Amino acid sequence: MFLPESTRERPIKGLDNKNFRISDFAGKVLVINIWASWCGPCRREVPEYEKVRKAYLDRDVVFIGLTTEDPRYESERVQKFVRDVGFSFRLGYADRELARALTNGRRAIPQTIVIDLEGRIIHHWDGYTPGHSGEQLKRAIEQALTRE
Repeated sequence: MFLPESTRERPIKGLDNKNFRISDFAGKVLVINIWASWCGPCRREVPEYEKVRKAYLDRDVVFIGLTTEDPRYESERVQKFVRDVGFSFRLGYADRELARALTNGRRAIPQTIVIDLEGRIIHHWDGYTPGHSGEQLKRAIEQALTRE
């Protein structure tokens, strides 16, 4: 399944105040992590995912972390979370429409979506499993990189 063009082209407000779009990374494997600063499992998941991110620095893989929190009210708490856990993904705020499109309306946090080089969603899972989520992410990325 492909992300709809309206989702790929929707502007995302970056935590660094620079907007980006999912389409900016066409032709690369995308890892999209939906998280929240109040989410305990997210706090534990980020270090595992950061190890995976570092392992793919020289590959065509882009890691995007999106929070569904409102930047008008939660910016300070979001920034503190990012500093506390050492989150180095490209980070942004997913507005309600983008969040709904990416999660298929599921409200679980965290969620991880892996998109292959052709733009197909090949993996999408909810939740965090201690000691296993990082390995699950590596397997999904490897599959995405080798998928024809």
